[in-house]
Amino acid sequence: MKWFLKTVNYVLVLVLLGAVVGAIAVGAAYFYLEPELPDIDNLREVRLQVPLKVLSHDGGLIAEFGEQRRIPLEYAQFPQRMIDAFLSAEDANFFTHPGVDVRGLVRAGVQLALTGEKKQGGSTITMQVARNFYLSSQKTYTRKLSEIFLALRIEKELSKEEILELYLNKIYLGHRAYGVGAAAQVYYGKTVDQLDLAQTAMIAGLPKAPSDLNPITNPQRAVERRNYVLGRMLELGRITQAEHDQAASQPVTASRYAPNIEVEAPYVAEMVRADMVGRYGQDAYTGGYTVVTTVTGEAQSAANRAVRDALDAYSERHGYYGPEQKLEALPSDDKAREAVLADRPTIGDLRAALVTEVGEKQATIYLGDGESGAIEWDQMKWAQPFIDTDRRGPAPKKPADVVAVGDIVRVKAVTVKDNTVWRLSQVPRVSGGLVALDPNSGAIKALVGGYDFYASKFNRVTQAKRQPGSGFKAFIYSAALENGFTPATLINDAPVVFEDPSLEGAWRPENYSGKFFGPTRLREALTKSRNLVSIRLLRSIGIEAALQHIAKFGFDPAELPHNLSLALGSADVTPLQMAKGYAVLANGGFRVEPYFIERIDQDGAGTVFEEHPITVCKDCDPAAEDASTHAPRVLDERNRYLMYSMMQDVIRRGTATKARALGRKDLAGKTGTTNDQRDAWFNGFNQRLVANAWVGFDDNSKLGRGEVGGRAALPAWIDFMQVALKDIPDTEPEVPADIVTVRIDPRTGTRASASTDDAIFEVFRTENAPGTVNAAVGGNGTVIAPTEAPPPTQDLF
Repeated sequence: MKWFLKTVNYVLVLVLLGAVVGAIAVGAAYFYLEPELPDIDNLREVRLQVPLKVLSHDGGLIAEFGEQRRIPLEYAQFPQRMIDAFLSAEDANFFTHPGVDVRGLVRAGVQLALTGEKKQGGSTITMQVARNFYLSSQKTYTRKLSEIFLALRIEKELSKEEILELYLNKIYLGHRAYGVGAAAQVYYGKTVDQLDLAQTAMIAGLPKAPSDLNPITNPQRAVERRNYVLGRMLELGRITQAEHDQAASQPVTASRYAPNIEVEAPYVAEMVRADMVGRYGQDAYTGGYTVVTTVTGEAQSAANRAVRDALDAYSERHGYYGPEQKLEALPSDDKAREAVLADRPTIGDLRAALVTEVGEKQATIYLGDGESGAIEWDQMKWAQPFIDTDRRGPAPKKPADVVAVGDIVRVKAVTVKDNTVWRLSQVPRVSGGLVALDPNSGAIKALVGGYDFYASKFNRVTQAKRQPGSGFKAFIYSAALENGFTPATLINDAPVVFEDPSLEGAWRPENYSGKFFGPTRLREALTKSRNLVSIRLLRSIGIEAALQHIAKFGFDPAELPHNLSLALGSADVTPLQMAKGYAVLANGGFRVEPYFIERIDQDGAGTVFEEHPITVCKDCDPAAEDASTHAPRVLDERNRYLMYSMMQDVIRRGTATKARALGRKDLAGKTGTTNDQRDAWFNGFNQRLVANAWVGFDDNSKLGRGEVGGRAALPAWIDFMQVALKDIPDTEPEVPADIVTVRIDPRTGTRASASTDDAIFEVFRTENAPGTVNAAVGGNGTVIAPTEAPPPTQDLF
């Protein structure tokens, strides 16, 4: 008995000594590690790495940039079932322990001592927060002790709810998903409150091993882990047996979901990305920035369709290039067919398809993912073989003349009599772009830099410098009006040869039609885009005077040709520059600056940047204190009115009459075509929106016979404006003071006599009105008395 009591006492002494030594060791470890432990005072304000988001003006997601996908949520946004699932899997005693689960640590230590393996984790959620926010992932005893001490500190500083919020937003859950908000989107395309029990348990099982237990790459192991989580939830009374059984029987429904892009504007997204990196460096990708752009979802979608449809139409007009690939043998099953389509992503709206059967009236196609369809004869009979830009082969007479079994082709969905059908198509070799902006502020409302951003990231709106052709004549004619010319001035449209050293010898310009029309009024010359008139006009004004005037529209004279070819648009400019220039004509004579970022917000910091554009204010005093917020007037309002009026006639009866299909009176514009049809443009506007469309080859090849601005580019502009202007009133510009309307003889441009049967009305500045015959009506409705000695009409022959 004495021996037993001695033994007990001895053991108690040893235990006590061990406890004392342990306490001393822990204390020593704490004092040793404490100076190296990070300060946790700012944990409440910690900024998680959140990707850069780009939104449209109306809030649609355009793009996300960043290695980590994260959707930060507040504690109240986590469903209780999500919390229960994570606590069941990771830390059942979370709400009762002080940050460290002693029993759990002991169990893990005993397991390690007995087996030499770490099969049980002793880390609480608080310890994981300490590790994830402050410590490395090195598996050392020193790091573990630091983790414990930090966890105890965190528990003193933060509430359990705050700790759990940090954890659920920070934890890595595979496939670049950080936090449960991102995981719900990445694996299921849902928000956390839309997940069912099986999906919630699947996500809650991921922290242990995000790669090995991943439902996409390892579905079998993922199911085992999910069912373990469900079992723990049942054991802890957080779900019923029926709920457990139903969820445990569910198949794996996870897939890889990209961010839910709501507005397709990748060229705008890239412009934003480059701008943000310029502002914030690499922090742009992780700093939680949200950029609100000026583009609107509806306008951008219309622009995308308009450009693609125009380029598809051009491509079809010039013939079929043939299939992208011809297979020697048709794959026998869907799996093999999937494989041949796997590396052919959708380009624009064009899907890759495998021809599996060719009949008398249609071809059967396989599109992947178990989907089959058919191309009816009417949707492929356009496909005459392409020979070159101006030549096609014979017209096909049956489907077998176009496609064969084993062909990999491109198709797009089109609507025919309210039915969606497949149309044979092809990826266009030609390029194009469209930009639209608010002429009163410069805000870009839509921008398409090419047929498909992922096929070519080159932004043709901002980066491609192309010759604008006749579209540049608007600025030449405006310069003429500023130098005393009028819409009725006669200039001879006749052959001419210029000896100009800067043009490397003799230059014999012609009209597009090859014809000449003799004395022509300025309005008629602009409406019909007469080249010879424009050249004579520029020669009369003088190149330097013209360049000074053109600079008012935002062009740098140093970058423009200093010779007569300027009259035909030989300058190299971007579509965005042209839109900026045309905005002056649209808004009443003010120069605005295009911009695309409206606001930059940052998580936790609110708005960190907001654009304050200079805007048009027609009645504001330029000398006022706040004049810096107003766009400068660069063009006399009467000059602008006369230009607007003449350019309305381009649409009413000139080279852009197709635009009359829009049924509006307020539209004005100018087609543009360069030598040999290498560039095709349409630049058009009303007082609320200016837009231009461009079509051409990136290598500057010829577009082909007949591919002028009114044919190749104008349809895109029309399709876009049909949508973009639907809610904008049809309002023509007000007639400014000192503008008069005069009845003139269309052959001479002079004031008509009473006997002139075919007289027409023309508008003039009061001081430039033609000589007296009849009284003229002023812009304010008053009658202007006839003048005795008006300025003479200028005839250039």
